[in-house]
Amino acid sequence: MKLGLVSAILSDLSFEEVITCVAERGFSCVELACWPVGKAERRYAGVTHIDVTSINDETAKYIKEYCKGQGIEISALGYYPNPLDPDLEKREFYIHHIKEGIKAANKLGIKNYSTFIGRDQYTSVEENLKLFEQVWKPIIKMAEQYDINVLIENCPMYFSNDEWPGGKNLATTPAIWRKMFEMIPSKNFGLTYDPSHFLWQHMDYIKPIYEFKERIHHIHIKDMKVYQDKLNEVGSMAKPLEYISPKIPGLGQIDWGKFISALTDIKYRGAACIEVEDKAFEDTLELREQAVILSKRHISSFII
Repeated sequence: MKLGLVSAILSDLSFEEVITCVAERGFSCVELACWPVGKAERRYAGVTHIDVTSINDETAKYIKEYCKGQGIEISALGYYPNPLDPDLEKREFYIHHIKEGIKAANKLGIKNYSTFIGRDQYTSVEENLKLFEQVWKPIIKMAEQYDINVLIENCPMYFSNDEWPGGKNLATTPAIWRKMFEMIPSKNFGLTYDPSHFLWQHMDYIKPIYEFKERIHHIHIKDMKVYQDKLNEVGSMAKPLEYISPKIPGLGQIDWGKFISALTDIKYRGAACIEVEDKAFEDTLELREQAVILSKRHISSFII
């Protein structure tokens, strides 16, 4: 297993500064944010450490040589929009950028591209599955042609008023995963698995590791804290951030020993990238860098 970092938390740094930062802190890999250049739509979005639309032979060579010189592997490119957005103009923009990312990953020699399935938040799961098949079959076909793994994170994207009522990511449960993989059984279609989202949904975050071991190609290491007193007040139908808070590893309720143990059971040898979204550490770049250091210190008990 390779310990890495999701670069989005280092939004103030350039590509070179990110690679140097993760190298100096003893990581072996990094998931690089590759959002379209421009303004962020939400927290941790809109970060561009690689502009996939500008990758050519020259820039690809530079990126690969810079990473090699620092001893850092790019474990994945990361872009998390809503490719099933009911706004067709937005949907087409997101799909186009995902395809640009797949092509860029191939040119850079990166195997994994991590993203969201998306969701039309105003329709049912069943209707979204039909839309998923229509939108995603051509994308995965393209990924096969470029030999890239398209990996879906299991975040429900149901945290703010604009994401109500259904959330903006369909791929949130094992039951839905089974249907997705039946509809698109490609070996180039898999998961970026984040246990924190199962914890706050009161789901088993260990068991799916065994069932979906052939689909898990990337791991996000993020902790989560559920405030039972707040949950007692607002109930599980409230927006999750009314009763939960993302935390750095070791300051939440994930049992990292059991989680990493399960990954070793399935002989997982891919990247496990720390994802910092802890509000206690986000006010300044210095605090965000402290969060990275503390996170690595805790997870290094299990992954070197």
